[in-house]
Amino acid sequence: MSDWRTGSRWEHRRTDGSGVADVVGTVVESGRPNRLVTTWAAPGDEGGVDAYSRVTFDIQRHADIVRLTVTHEDLPDEDALRDATSGWAAVLSNLKSLLENGSPLPQEPWLMPSR
Repeated sequence: MSDWRTGSRWEHRRTDGSGVADVVGTVVESGRPNRLVTTWAAPGDEGGVDAYSRVTFDIQRHADIVRLTVTHEDLPDEDALRDATSGWAAVLSNLKSLLENGSPLPQEPWLMPSR
């Protein structure tokens, strides 16, 4: 858990009840309700100087709609970029379904085999 304040540690824990954290990091910037910047690393790499990438969530209102922009940067290599790209596509598709229908997708989209 996190209080989402600048400097706080955060964890992304699985929703399956296992308590496993897949990603850990620190809140770099917290500009509620429009901006959140965090570092990301695998739990085993926590504390490593070059282990962290950076994710920025920007929310912009425009009349009756909202735009969410997710920027994931400082990835170590092309493989990490490819994994992040497919991972974020799955996560954001799931979020869209949740917001539009009130429930997430019936399967975990990040488990789909790549092409």
